[in-house]
Amino acid sequence: MDREQEDMQFLGLFDIYLESYKIIFNFKRIFSKITLAFILPLSLIFLANIWVSDFILSKIIDTMINRLLFQKGTYHYDELSDRISSEWAAFWLVQFVYLTFYLVFNLLSTSAVVYTVASVFIGIGRDVTFGKVMRVVPMVSKRLIVTFLCAFLAIFLYIVVLGLPIYLWIVTIKHVDINGLFYFLVIVILYVFGLVYMTLVMWLAGIVSVLEDIKGFKAMMKSRNLIQGKMWTAIVIMLIQDIAIFGIRKLFESQVVHTGTFGVAGRFAFGFLCLLMLFSVLLFGLVIETVIYFVCKSYHHENINKLSLSDHLDEVFQGEYIPTKANDDQLEKIDV
Repeated sequence: MDREQEDMQFLGLFDIYLESYKIIFNFKRIFSKITLAFILPLSLIFLANIWVSDFILSKIIDTMINRLLFQKGTYHYDELSDRISSEWAAFWLVQFVYLTFYLVFNLLSTSAVVYTVASVFIGIGRDVTFGKVMRVVPMVSKRLIVTFLCAFLAIFLYIVVLGLPIYLWIVTIKHVDINGLFYFLVIVILYVFGLVYMTLVMWLAGIVSVLEDIKGFKAMMKSRNLIQGKMWTAIVIMLIQDIAIFGIRKLFESQVVHTGTFGVAGRFAFGFLCLLMLFSVLLFGLVIETVIYFVCKSYHHENINKLSLSDHLDEVFQGEYIPTKANDDQLEKIDV
């Protein structure tokens, strides 16, 4: 990175995007290899799941419509009911396989990109090779697994404990006056904001797990502390990325999965375009996450000693994954 760490706290939204672009452009060779190895398969898995899931759900709907033509208890009705059960089982099996592979490649992509960006930060980016990244990634990913599982558990509990009562309130309430509607909207807005905030914490916790000696819920707590002061900038960046992925998904569904309006050639063209846009957004997003980590460290005047971080990354490469303690000289306070 061209900037001194103490200056990174002043990076705004546009500056963070520009810094991330410079990193990718200046080290496009290594990032191209990381994309081909991890992010491209991740993108293919994402798009393939949309296609397969839509196909199975369409079959389920057709079978359910056909079942309406027969009376309950008849042979054809029971046969179609068994078919529906088999199709639902296939659907959930596909989702399980999808989530498994998606998590694996997401962990690998995150580990590879964070390690590479950190190497750029300490000035050894030119020395990073794809072989070196491939050796580092499996060891770093073990820490990420713990953090991601803890984060998913926290979000699941949040949805169940707070989201379920809101849902039950919606389905059971019959009459709502103006005051009740106002309080309901306030509760829903707070709930959605809390979910976005937890997602943001999980977003940064993975970076913390790679570059500091903490994982799991401790990494989430450290992420929560780091995000303070730069929260709105990070939320805007995360929402822009989510909106971009949502737009790509809708384009893929309308022009590829559902035939579209440009024929077979158009389906292939739009499929390739969606794939190109998706892995670009995912790569850019991972680099931005790591840049935000360094911006937040700078904002809180926590200086990452580049020599110590270099030793830490070298230990990971040598297979002696002994991360530098969060309270040692890697995290020194800048005198302000």
